[in-house]
Amino acid sequence: MNDDIPRELPPELIRLRGSIDNIDAALVYLLAERFKATQQVGVLKAVQGLPPSDPAREARQVARLRELAHEADLDPVFAEKFLAFIVEEVIRHHEEIANGPAVED
Repeated sequence: MNDDIPRELPPELIRLRGSIDNIDAALVYLLAERFKATQQVGVLKAVQGLPPSDPAREARQVARLRELAHEADLDPVFAEKFLAFIVEEVIRHHEEIANGPAVED
């Protein structure tokens, strides 16, 4: 079969791709809202002199997310990796907030 010849895609594939695109957009906006909230947490932690990370809360969140993933038929290991990636970025933001703006030479 020649891949250079355009062909019509099945309507079901088009529908599913549209659904995926909508879900991806929702994920981006949800992540943006989450990071807005965690930025506020970072400011509060800095003002209160609290450390950027909270290992006990992070452990509770991992357990909670793994349970939610299990209930949603999502691989809990994947969910945990996804949360770990987000938490790592949040902690980095909190450290930046706590250390103040970077001073350039």
